[in-house]
Amino acid sequence: MILLSAAFMAAPSVYSHAQSICRLKPTTTVLLYPEGQEAEKGLPEALGPKISNGITEAEWSDETGRIGSISDSARVDIYMPKKCNGQMVVVCPGGGYRYVSALKEGLHVADWMTARGIAVAVVKHRMPEGHWEIPLIDVQNAFRYCRTHAAEWGISQIGVMGFSAGGHLAASASTLYVDEMTRPDFSVLIYPVVSLDRKFVGQGTRNNLLGKDEMWDDKDMKVTEFEEKQMLYQKLLTHYSLQNHINEKTPQAFIVHCSDDKQVPVEHSILYYTRLIDSNVDAEMHIYPKGGHGWGFSSEKWKGKGKDKFAYARADFEETLERWLENIRKM
Repeated sequence: MILLSAAFMAAPSVYSHAQSICRLKPTTTVLLYPEGQEAEKGLPEALGPKISNGITEAEWSDETGRIGSISDSARVDIYMPKKCNGQMVVVCPGGGYRYVSALKEGLHVADWMTARGIAVAVVKHRMPEGHWEIPLIDVQNAFRYCRTHAAEWGISQIGVMGFSAGGHLAASASTLYVDEMTRPDFSVLIYPVVSLDRKFVGQGTRNNLLGKDEMWDDKDMKVTEFEEKQMLYQKLLTHYSLQNHINEKTPQAFIVHCSDDKQVPVEHSILYYTRLIDSNVDAEMHIYPKGGHGWGFSSEKWKGKGKDKFAYARADFEETLERWLENIRKM
């Protein structure tokens, strides 16, 4: 059963502004919610998003490859290798739920993966804008689309990969899936946000997903309204602190972080890894001493010599990731 037909589009392109010498282009770009698309029986989301984020301003991109103000033009860039090895990775770029970092955590990932025979689907999801469920809905619909076409593409295994807040989104897909179509076969989490507890995460990711703290802590509200909002907020904090949902059915994971990451402390990855091990789920974690945050797949190949703060460990990271992906493909 087909979820969505391939809808080609003249979408705002990051390539016109972004400074990258990478010339890789998507094989196909698919709108998740194409206007006027006829719905398949039982799949009403094909007509369009059930929930809109309400953004009306024009989508923007900049020279760093960031894309923001994504509304119902949410889409998936599909990159097919010349010879597919049977694996596909659905990629969730970071950006704090405010934008998607479409170069270093999107295009450059696709370049690396397709060179190794792995197909890639980069999700340019809607921004939440007070609708916390929206980004995950987009990723789950991307999974539905890719699962539907997997056989014709020669794909038997589809995993998810995410960076920073995109790591939170990838971990959400891994723990909050709704059925077998939306459950990833594996997860790759790069400096991921895992917990939304205030002691673990900076306010940017939490505020952009759930709303600013002052929205929930407004003392001018009536007592009953304040208490109700506080109860909802605590419920959401618990729900989107993803370690709370890990169990024996959570996909196996490859996790990478740097000890000197000031934006997303390494404790996030350790927490996710520990819960996986406690649930008897296979996991591999690499913690490097330096590198900070946001290094993505923008190696010196793209940034220039001396400009990659993770250069000292990148070869090791790429070698271990390639080995891990190859091993799970043979399982």
